[in-house]
Amino acid sequence: MGQGKRKDIDGSQSVPCFYGKELRFQREKAGLSMAQLVEGSFYGTSYLSEIERGQRRMPVDLARHVDRTLGTDGYFERCCEDVRRARTRGHAEYFGRVLEAEKHALTIEEWCPTVFPGLLQTRAYARAVVRATHPMEADDETDAKVKARLARASLFEEQHKKPAYWVVLHEYLLRQPVLEPEGMAEQLSQVAYLVKRRRIFPQVLPWSAGAHPFMLGTAMIMTFADAPPLVYTESLHSGQTIDDPSLVAEYRKSYDLLRAAALPPEASLAMIESAAEDYRNGKHTHGLERRQLAEKQSQ
Repeated sequence: MGQGKRKDIDGSQSVPCFYGKELRFQREKAGLSMAQLVEGSFYGTSYLSEIERGQRRMPVDLARHVDRTLGTDGYFERCCEDVRRARTRGHAEYFGRVLEAEKHALTIEEWCPTVFPGLLQTRAYARAVVRATHPMEADDETDAKVKARLARASLFEEQHKKPAYWVVLHEYLLRQPVLEPEGMAEQLSQVAYLVKRRRIFPQVLPWSAGAHPFMLGTAMIMTFADAPPLVYTESLHSGQTIDDPSLVAEYRKSYDLLRAAALPPEASLAMIESAAEDYRNGKHTHGLERRQLAEKQSQ
């Protein structure tokens, strides 16, 4: 039985589709299969196929490899910037590679000690965080950022090809009242809801953990079936993606040690639900106050 007709690419649909169609044209013009084009790179044919169909962004290192192999004089490396801008509306420019990568990840492991990670935020929590960091911006700009952040949570929809998502949350997040009690209860309940649907694996790092391997910085570690692992780390107004194997290995080791210091998932879920209930019942106390109360009771 013969193969079906190959589906054409509509380059007018989006910037990624435009460049994906051009990539296929240049590859076939050179008489190369996808396997031949990716030979010598860290990427697989399925990765390249999704780029050609406009479903995936081309990383800069792969673009350079393609330009060298096809003799396209840096064309696809220059195109990466256009695709990045098209993909990052509502997000900071430096976050573009993460937006693409998380859609295709097999696993995502995250540590964000001072705010709930963007993938877990409710609308109210996301708005409060955006407003706090950009207090003077227009409402429509804030709305665009909140909408873009919430759209990332489609990773957890039932019909979506889901990554295994593991997150370590500091107990500080459970006790820090970023919103009014009702809003904080909603945020914590959102996390518990995702846990009960078996979409995420949480661990809480308690106040009592003391010094730990990840006291500086944030981390988002992603692995893929057809690409090398990637780490993303972020500060207030900048972010960095890291794919150097030795650095990725160091982040991997630090994250494993952090996870070992945290509570197991079952106890973590119980703590999250208890904190949500405290907010609902007006019994919320800051983590430090809880420790002081516990110390007094033990005397």
